Amino acid sequence: MKGNLTFSMVKPTAVKQNHIGHILNMVTDAGFYIRAIKMVKLTKEEAERFYEVHKGKEFFGGLVEFMTSGPLVAMVLEKENAVEDYRKLMGSTDPSQAADGTIRKLYAVSKTMNAVHGSDSDENAQIEMEFFFSQREIFRPV
Repeated sequence: MKGNLTFSMVKPTAVKQNHIGHILNMVTDAGFYIRAIKMVKLTKEEAERFYEVHKGKEFFGGLVEFMTSGPLVAMVLEKENAVEDYRKLMGSTDPSQAADGTIRKLYAVSKTMNAVHGSDSDENAQIEMEFFFSQREIFRPV
């Protein structure tokens, strides 16, 4: 069901600040179904592999350090137009520019520590879901 699934994660700072429940409520209130969820702590190698697309960029090292600083909550979300709708719910990467009521406006600390990640395309959603979850861990209605 391409277009109906996306990947999200609650980043370490939002986990440390105990915002998981608030963010999950926002996700489900926006009509998303959580089809898989788990808390994990990435190793340096895993974070480098997940963010490989940014390797060589100025912020890469800091991003890897941040993403390995504590546990995160990985999720597969389902809704029609999931990628686009979740990106709207997240808000701008920079919380100072995010729209009122978005996750990042409410819970981000900074542009780097922006509370949540969401896939930017259907193709990347599939790659990111497969990074964290096996097919048997993603539950869909029958």
